[in-house]
Amino acid sequence: MKSREDNPEGISKADIVVGIPSYNEASLISFPTQQADKGLSKYYPNRSAVIINCDNNSPDGTCQAFLQTATKTPKIYLSTENGVRGKGNNLRNLFFKAVELSAQAVLVVDADLRNMSPIWIRNLGEPLFDNYHFVAPLYTRHKYDGSFTNNIVYPLTRALYGRRVRQPIGGEAGFSGELARIYKEFEVWDDAVANFGISIWMTTTAMRSRLAVIQSFMGKAKIHRVRDLTADVETMFHDVVGTIFELMCSYDSFWKDVKWSRPTAVFGSGVGDVEVPPPVEVDTKSLSEQITSGLHSNWDLYREFLDSQNLHKMEEVAGLPQDGFEFPTNLWAKILYDFALAYRNKAVPREALLGSLIPLYYAKSLSFVWETQAMNTQQVEEFIEDQCLQFEKTKPYLLERWFSE
Repeated sequence: MKSREDNPEGISKADIVVGIPSYNEASLISFPTQQADKGLSKYYPNRSAVIINCDNNSPDGTCQAFLQTATKTPKIYLSTENGVRGKGNNLRNLFFKAVELSAQAVLVVDADLRNMSPIWIRNLGEPLFDNYHFVAPLYTRHKYDGSFTNNIVYPLTRALYGRRVRQPIGGEAGFSGELARIYKEFEVWDDAVANFGISIWMTTTAMRSRLAVIQSFMGKAKIHRVRDLTADVETMFHDVVGTIFELMCSYDSFWKDVKWSRPTAVFGSGVGDVEVPPPVEVDTKSLSEQITSGLHSNWDLYREFLDSQNLHKMEEVAGLPQDGFEFPTNLWAKILYDFALAYRNKAVPREALLGSLIPLYYAKSLSFVWETQAMNTQQVEEFIEDQCLQFEKTKPYLLERWFSE
């Protein structure tokens, strides 16, 4: 797939590959490149390694900034052809190159990281030399950073596939050479996976492949560009939720037999400095306004595919005042399952379906804010775990509808 490759040192084999996907990151890419180099030099001095910038032909000079960053570790620049965008396309280039290099371990770090430390390389890489095949990151995060993960991605993925992977779309990851080959050859690949859907695709595919999965404590709160709750939400919904639903259709013979969930081991817990995550502010007034307008404009669409009882209960929720607004998790789970079924059945156009979920997600997010406003980090984690358990308890509702229609 690659269109361009700059390999100044002619690297043809590497035990460890660190990939940095990017688009227009000239001002930031040197820092994670330097930290990756320090981590490789400190923790893997006896293993061959290479740092690869997998880029989207950035016009801002990302390539030059990357290659001109002083490192002991050799570097390779890969790019998609001009006009081809998407993190998934970047990583697909990385899959092919990692297999070509016969890599044993492949690590991925975001290009916009502002506080990555060398130990991240150890924590993402070490399990891959100890019979694990996929490493998901585990960060300390502000309770309102990751609303999308907390309210949709984590509980839904956990209920479906039975693994408690707390941050399945965390950005950073590690995977084995064997899993790189699986990724390279996998049949489920579309425009959503080629963009924001890539992280959940990687995590889900690893679980579906029955390979050993572990989480790794990164030792620091992740500091990067924190998006506003509503920023790029339409694209995120199309790519991430669309990928989740698409994989549900492909893997239903697998997840139908999964009952409850089991913990996933954590590597590196307690290693390094633990920082207080940066604050995240939520504009509840704006959120409430978008909920009201979004529900009003999509209500006729909901009538076409939501279960009648769920629709009636949603009417009651929609009538609640903003202050103290509450969206029960068991109802939210059933509604998400209704959406998944409608996606499979193509009950309404898929673009419209995914777009109509956004105001309901805002409603659940507002409920989450009010319910957790007085909680500390640990209490919020317990709250999220309870939400996930309710998704698991509600899964028979999905099974009955999915396999009887």
